[in-house]
Amino acid sequence: MESQQMNLDVISNNLANVNTTGYKMSKLQFQDLLYQTTRAAGSDQGAGNQLPASLQIGQGSIPVSTERIFTQGTLTQTGGNLDVAIQGNGFFEVQMPDGTLAYTRDGSFKTNSQGIIVTSDGYPVQGGFQPVPAGATNITISASGQVNYTTASGSPTTSQIQLARFNNPGGLDAVGHNLYKETTASGTAELGDPAQNGFGELQQGYLEGSNVSVVQEMVNLILAQRAYEVNSKAIQAADQMMQDSNNLQR
Repeated sequence: MESQQMNLDVISNNLANVNTTGYKMSKLQFQDLLYQTTRAAGSDQGAGNQLPASLQIGQGSIPVSTERIFTQGTLTQTGGNLDVAIQGNGFFEVQMPDGTLAYTRDGSFKTNSQGIIVTSDGYPVQGGFQPVPAGATNITISASGQVNYTTASGSPTTSQIQLARFNNPGGLDAVGHNLYKETTASGTAELGDPAQNGFGELQQGYLEGSNVSVVQEMVNLILAQRAYEVNSKAIQAADQMMQDSNNLQR
C-alpha cells in the first residue's frame, strides 16, 4: 500500500506539470522484497523418493528509483526571439548562484539589465550565449546555434551556442525550476554544436512542452488506485480471518 501511495504521488506530479515547459515525466520503479521460505508437505518419500518442495511467500514490493523519461515534447510556436526549443538530444547549460552548473530543456530565455541571457529565474545561460546590448535588432538563432544580431550602431555580431548532453540523461538529478544537476549516474557533460554529431537542432520562436501524456497518466492513476484498494482489501480479509480463528479457539 505504501508503494502504491508513492506511485500515486509520482503520477500526480506528472499531471501537475503537464503544461510545464520542458518537463520530463517520471516513472517509479519497483522491486520485490525478500521471500519467506518454508517447507511444504511433500508426498510419501517411500513411494516416489520425492523431497519436500520449498514454499516461498513474498513480502511485498518497495520503490527503488524514479526514472526520468527524456522523450521529445511537442514544440509550440511563441514567436519570441529568445524562445529556443531543442529538437533532439541536448540541454542548455545554466550557471547557478553558487557557481555550479545546471542543465535545462526550458528555452524561455530573457535578458537582464546588463543584457545577459538568463532563465525565467534569472540564472545566466552559458554555452556560448553572449550578452545582447540594448537596442540590438534582427536577433536570429539558426538551427545549428549561430546567433546573429545588429547592434544599435549598425554593426553585425555573430556568436555560437553549444549544447550539453549526457550518456545517461535518466541519471540526472532534478533540482526544481526545470533544472537538472550532473551525477555519477548521468556521466559528465559533453559539449557540442547543435545539429552536429548527434546533438539536437535549435528552433527559434518555439518552446518544448511537457512530454506527459494525460491519457496514459490517467490510466496509470486508475491502475495504481485499484492496486491500492486490492491491497487494502487483502489486509482486511487477513484481519477478519485472524479474528474468526481466535473466536473458534475460544
